[in-house]
Amino acid sequence: MSATASVTGSIRTFPVAIDATMSVVRDDDGLRVIADGAPLLALRPDGELTRLIVHDGVDDWRRLSRGAAAMAEAVFAWTPSLQRLDLALDDNPAAASALANDGLAVVTDGRLALYPDMVMQFRENWLTDAARPAFPQSYAMTDGRRHPRRPPKPVGTVYARFIPWLSDVVSFRVIDIAHDLPLVHRWLNDPRVDSFWNEAGDIDKHRQYLSRIMSDPHMVPLIGCFGDQPFGYFELYWAKENRIAPFYDAADYDRGWHVIVGEDGFRGRRFITAWLPSLMHYMFLDDCRTERVVGEPAAAHSQQLRNLDLAGFARLKNFDFPHKRATLVMLLRERFFGDRLWQPAAKEAPTEA
Repeated sequence: MSATASVTGSIRTFPVAIDATMSVVRDDDGLRVIADGAPLLALRPDGELTRLIVHDGVDDWRRLSRGAAAMAEAVFAWTPSLQRLDLALDDNPAAASALANDGLAVVTDGRLALYPDMVMQFRENWLTDAARPAFPQSYAMTDGRRHPRRPPKPVGTVYARFIPWLSDVVSFRVIDIAHDLPLVHRWLNDPRVDSFWNEAGDIDKHRQYLSRIMSDPHMVPLIGCFGDQPFGYFELYWAKENRIAPFYDAADYDRGWHVIVGEDGFRGRRFITAWLPSLMHYMFLDDCRTERVVGEPAAAHSQQLRNLDLAGFARLKNFDFPHKRATLVMLLRERFFGDRLWQPAAKEAPTEA
């Protein structure tokens, strides 16, 4: 899965990663959303407002909402200081109602407004299985811990997002042991990785390791990719059933994660600012009841802790696992979306690498 932003003169293109048929095009006249090769929406400056034009023949309101969310993501990415996008809909109450019903827009001061924290919680533009409802709440016991039953593991690609400062797509897919075992085997035997994971060994050991993760209902193993190139391995877990639960007051839908960045070419700040917030974004979108993401990096892993500080995680305390001294870190949903932590902060970001 790959997409590239193109620039021709003053024209810029912002692809929708999860839907290759849709993109946002910016030129001197404003913005256009193109879907299946045809215009869907247009945005034109109009004084203090921005006029949203819905093209004739558009009667698929879900498609309209996806296009509006894509347009707003591009606008907020190109103008990080913008706090809200006010719209005039040319007396199109059906379109206004569609955006409001999907939670993309609200009426503020008599105007229809799109806010970045609401836009980035519109699941359809990033999740493959966005229509899947929240899994019904029913409780079970595992090793003496009461917790919600977890949904079946997904398959294939679960999330994709275009990263404008890299002009590339970051995506996550559920591991396929038959296909991905040699890759994870190589990464786990990397001395840099093994110094923190302590899982070096032969390929049979790693086959059994991944098989255990796949059969554990509270864990989901993912491969991260930039474009079509795998770069890392991630283990997502529900905290209530995890080894971390005894060390803090775990809520029913708290999630946590472990990470291996296996490819040296994808280390460094440019890439961390893409995959780390995208992984958090996926966990918050996957279940709307997830209010907190936690982690337990080694207390001695100073570089990872610095990266987590910059990503909005709070350091709560140090504690001792049987195998390591760890730091408990936590990221709140409200902070992630309220402070727009899915993108680098502090300046008007360039749109291309």
